[in-house]
Amino acid sequence: MSAQGDVSDEAEIVAMFDATKQAFGKLDGVVNNAGIVAPGSSLADMDIARMKRVFDVNVLGAYLCAREAARRMSTSHGGKGGSLVNISAAARLGGLGEYVDYAESKGAIDTLTIVLAKELGRNGVRVNAIRPGLIETDIHASGGKLDRAQVMGLTTPVGRPATADGSVSRSCGCCRMRRRM
Repeated sequence: MSAQGDVSDEAEIVAMFDATKQAFGKLDGVVNNAGIVAPGSSLADMDIARMKRVFDVNVLGAYLCAREAARRMSTSHGGKGGSLVNISAAARLGGLGEYVDYAESKGAIDTLTIVLAKELGRNGVRVNAIRPGLIETDIHASGGKLDRAQVMGLTTPVGRPATADGSVSRSCGCCRMRRRM
């Protein structure tokens, strides 16, 4: 079962959580991973509509999803506990000269994770974050740069971006056998 909705719309978030409850009866865990970027731009050149859209999805959407998770999983609200995992990498990687709004929005998710870990932990909800680093996904192309992940990947310790499924094809020097890393 999956539920889809616009995380910048409170009613759609509530509907997603309600659909999950209807399908499963309870909620054990939530992965908070929605995020968007806009075409690369310096902060000085960004308009307010872009900033609001990025923050509505990346920050307010994450806060609303976390709120609904807390309402359904917290023992103080009749839940049985559970786990909330926030996904956020750009707060540490930055968005130098092109995605500062995205990086800033992910900084808010770091703070949300810390505060909710303290607030919800005593109510049976574990709150953690995953910082996956540079992942080759469609989000880079949505920002207007089709090869951004490959170019940025050159600056990582392994010299390439990771993939969402965890696979990387490499050739073994002695036999040219492809292996999954």
